[in-house]
Amino acid sequence: MRFLAPLCALLVLFASPGTIAPAQAQATQVGRSSGLPVPRFVSIRNAPVNVRVGPGTNYDIAFTFVRPGVPVEITAEFDTWRRIRDVEGDEGWVHQNLVVGDRTALVAPWQAEGSIALRVGPQQDAAVRAWLAPSMLVAVHSCDASACEIRLSHTGADGRATTYQGFVAQETLWGVYAGEVFD
Repeated sequence: MRFLAPLCALLVLFASPGTIAPAQAQATQVGRSSGLPVPRFVSIRNAPVNVRVGPGTNYDIAFTFVRPGVPVEITAEFDTWRRIRDVEGDEGWVHQNLVVGDRTALVAPWQAEGSIALRVGPQQDAAVRAWLAPSMLVAVHSCDASACEIRLSHTGADGRATTYQGFVAQETLWGVYAGEVFD
């Protein structure tokens, strides 16, 4: 079971022990099977997802994702299998049908405490809409090399769901590369 359990509150989540650095773009190649860039970020389609030590169902299970939507980095391809790396640096193989191209990210999972500003605009001095806790899972809609537009839903103690949308500094996300631009 992975540490990526359901969200409890905006400012109550904490990252697992250890230091996790933000993702850095690597030299991009084209995957032999998909024709898509490698490395690239995707997300886990459904849960649970077994991650195997090799590219096939005959290999042992290394670990299991228990939550859908978690960002992972594809680092290699072999036929219909993708080698992935998670936020903790653990690697393994999943079938291509178990990942999807939807972009998600974790907010500053390398921080054990503190908060990250969700701003109303991409500027560093834009008004703060909300404060996000480390390791929160967010959907990423676009990035401009310095800020990313994100969305997340939060269910409060009263059971009411609220959706937040805004911008965070790109360097505070694990699931996008430094300097990456997309929309």
